[in-house]
Amino acid sequence: MGSEEGECDTISGEEGTPGRRKHDQEGQITLVTEESVPFYYRLRLNELVSGDVSEDQLIAKKDSWYEDRGIHVQLGKRIVEGGPAAGAVITQDNQRIMYDRLLIATGSHSFIPPIKGADRKGVFALRSIQDARDIVGWAKGIDRVVLIGGGLLGLEAGNALRKLGKRVMVVEFFPRLLPRQLDIDGAQRLQTMMEGMGFSFRLGATTREIAGDDQAAGVILEGEETLPAQMVIISAGVRPNLEMAEALKLDYDKGIKVDERMRTNQPGIYAAGDVAEFKGIPYGIWMAAMEQG
Repeated sequence: MGSEEGECDTISGEEGTPGRRKHDQEGQITLVTEESVPFYYRLRLNELVSGDVSEDQLIAKKDSWYEDRGIHVQLGKRIVEGGPAAGAVITQDNQRIMYDRLLIATGSHSFIPPIKGADRKGVFALRSIQDARDIVGWAKGIDRVVLIGGGLLGLEAGNALRKLGKRVMVVEFFPRLLPRQLDIDGAQRLQTMMEGMGFSFRLGATTREIAGDDQAAGVILEGEETLPAQMVIISAGVRPNLEMAEALKLDYDKGIKVDERMRTNQPGIYAAGDVAEFKGIPYGIWMAAMEQG
């Protein structure tokens, strides 16, 4: 939890409900998330956009899985305050949840660079199931999409929109695609393949502004070239959700600092997934979150 594929806000435990678990059959577990659905495969959101999967197919575990293990799931709730000394967290609707142990797995959010016009209607980032719903809804009435950021997840989102019949232009700051994953020859081969699929590219380019009045009408690059678009997808990485760090007086820098046992500086409070930082590194990938769990 708290990973590339799905985040949950907190897990708390105290004595009570039995369930079929690997460890601790007696402790009560409460899982709180502000999402409208339980844990889902976030990496497959692009397939939801393209229509290749349904929302039900994204959900990792059925309700019965949680019930069998004595896990009480609270959806649509956001934790806003906490009291480490009292062993409690408080939700947005003033519900007080007591805990003996607390796991912060709040994950991360899409990073939106300070681009003028990024707040216009028709500008999106794909990070949550609600983002996917919003993108699908907006895509029904448009033809051209500009994707800012040529990373792997961004290209997958662009490909999902291409499958819907949209014309996709990719704007990438680096002079080639996927510079961290591919060498020069590999990047050129990928670009050629994607151009054959219908993609267009502006490499080594910087976005200056998202044009339009009330909603996006195009992307203006440094150098004044304007790329027409009725939808803009920003894919510029993620940043850990650190609101709970301050509320619970936890040490943090890029993420919430943890030791090799995922312990924070506060007794009984742990962090894992995208939100956690170990030895100066917030890993931000699914495999690391699995290992931390």
